[in-house]
Amino acid sequence: MVNSTLTDTLYVNPATGNDTNPGSRLSPFKTITRALKASKAPATINLASGTYSTATGEVFPLVIPAGVTLMGNEAKKGAEILISGGGDYQSPSFGVQNMTLLLLDNASLLGVTVTNPTAKGTGVWIESAAPTVANNTLINCGREGVFVTGNAKPVILDNVFLQNSASGLVMARNGKGEVLGNVFQRNPLGIAISDFAAPLIANNKLSENTTAIALSRDAKPVLRQNSITKNTQGGLLVNGNAIPDLGNTQDPANNIFRDNSEFDLQNATSQKLLSVGNQLNATQVKGAVEFIAATVETSNPIFGSSFADLSGHWAAAFVEALVSKNLISGFPDGTFGPDARITRAQYAALIAKTFQLPSSNQARSFTDVKPDFWAASAILSAANMGFISGFPDGTFRPGQNLTKVQAIVSIVNGLKLSGGNPNVLSIYRDRAQIPSYATNPVAVATQKLLVVNYPQTAQLEPLRDITRAEVAALIYQALVTSGKENAIASPYIVSPEADVPSFTDIVGHWAEPFIRALVSMGFTQGFADGSYQPNKPMTRAQYAALVATAFNPTPKRPAPDFTDVAQDFWGYKAIQIAASGGFVSGFNDRTFRPQQNVQRLQVIVSLVNGLGLATADSNFLNAYSDSQTIPEYAQKAVATGTKQRIIVNHPDPKLLAPTREATRAEVAAMVYQALVSIQRTSAINSPYIVLHSSS
Repeated sequence: MVNSTLTDTLYVNPATGNDTNPGSRLSPFKTITRALKASKAPATINLASGTYSTATGEVFPLVIPAGVTLMGNEAKKGAEILISGGGDYQSPSFGVQNMTLLLLDNASLLGVTVTNPTAKGTGVWIESAAPTVANNTLINCGREGVFVTGNAKPVILDNVFLQNSASGLVMARNGKGEVLGNVFQRNPLGIAISDFAAPLIANNKLSENTTAIALSRDAKPVLRQNSITKNTQGGLLVNGNAIPDLGNTQDPANNIFRDNSEFDLQNATSQKLLSVGNQLNATQVKGAVEFIAATVETSNPIFGSSFADLSGHWAAAFVEALVSKNLISGFPDGTFGPDARITRAQYAALIAKTFQLPSSNQARSFTDVKPDFWAASAILSAANMGFISGFPDGTFRPGQNLTKVQAIVSIVNGLKLSGGNPNVLSIYRDRAQIPSYATNPVAVATQKLLVVNYPQTAQLEPLRDITRAEVAALIYQALVTSGKENAIASPYIVSPEADVPSFTDIVGHWAEPFIRALVSMGFTQGFADGSYQPNKPMTRAQYAALVATAFNPTPKRPAPDFTDVAQDFWGYKAIQIAASGGFVSGFNDRTFRPQQNVQRLQVIVSLVNGLGLATADSNFLNAYSDSQTIPEYAQKAVATGTKQRIIVNHPDPKLLAPTREATRAEVAAMVYQALVSIQRTSAINSPYIVLHSSS
């Protein structure tokens, strides 16, 4: 499957470009400043070798908007592509600051060299955003290379922080995110973490700094597998109330401290620190520190493996745990092949062996799976348990590779997991690639901690073929979710915040309280990009799905067999439930027209009829200035809906606009009011609820 999202690509060359050019490969812009003005997300701005500064026309700070990637040469860490300069920016957290680049949410900075020669100048500023900073060089900045603040959750990956005047990286306020695989060298402070910041710091190399890592205030970083060596003063300095996570008996930290001049670890706080699995020189430890030897169980190996190609692999613990239970095995040559792809037949065999769940009692057969095929019984077993299915042509395609999203959907369906809130998908930078059919299952899997992404938890790569290692991790997490196994600690398990991010486009919207209330009850959801799109029309199929979920009506009549709703249509079951419950019906030609937008009048009539509300006096129609436009067949339903306070009109409560297409916001508001009318939830105060008495 190919991602249909089109990416705008612009080119910049400070030597040969001209800002009057169109920004194409053959006619590039001269400045990044011009390219940023011309870009429309999603966009990639490709930089040619050269220096980008005020002398070449740049205006600092350069603000990289959401969805825009500024790209140089990642293979060379930005060598020969220098962005040098600084400008003032009013930070909500720290007032006026001088910076070279400001990265907004979902922006990316890849393969450039950044220098801010201004005294107290910052190279890259990240504030309450989740951008990616990868394969860059941050060098000779007047203060620090990167400053992270607010509620930021960046991914800072494989960069070089060299010779910055104060620090390589600073994380403050409530900054989180991941700092993975970077090199910090010859900075006064390699990494400084303050306030309530709690990032994951893993697999970094910090050497020849004055102090490698300094913590203050209430910082709580997680430190794993870092190499902290040859720093001229010390390795890790802990001040204030800071409490670093230096490992536990289930998850040794494996940081290496070596050849630091004055101390490997200095605890200047009043609290005892716990160190598990770190390599430290006892004579180089100052303050209260308790050392606990790491105990490695066979189900959670850290250093060794029974397979030659799994030693040190990120998924080794998951694989070994499954191997110990005879659920998965390697190859005759003593390897496991963690990065090899897995076929649908191989996956079915693993599923059938792992899960012993009741069959659906629906006999299945596939035209391309012969009875003597090695995985025939496993395929049928996995299919009957609900984990896998075939294709519309009756085939199973056993030799076809399984994609990552197919595996995730399989586990969610097979275990019959539910309750996903699609807002959690905002954690993934590539969420636009998630197919629509998989949006809710991926949300469920994310909330159930099933998803394991390496090396970046924010990169789902849903359409890529899944590897044997990834399948092992997913299967093991499914066993944990089912209560059959104990959790294995891993920095690559996607762990969304307990407080799911809000929709990006309903703050201040007139229907915000109705939408939030329905979301909290699990009755409605947004889109993978974190939006709700309240002003977008709602289709008849989407409305039926909402009604089926919110009211779960008992059948009042046989569900008709609509000629245009196939059984494999995503909303087939919901339409059947809503129709048999009396909420929706079809047309005279036996069609349902699921993609047709629902009208406001249809919503009102549906809710009144579906709930069987007692008919109200027609005088209630006097509430509307356009009551003459209400068709005769619907007048009793509108009067009843008015009496029951189901009808919500924005912006004018007196204007019903019955034949206008209903927006997602309007439907949400009226469905919520219908729930209030049958005393399923509490009332919400809104000036747009139609209030009228018949007298």
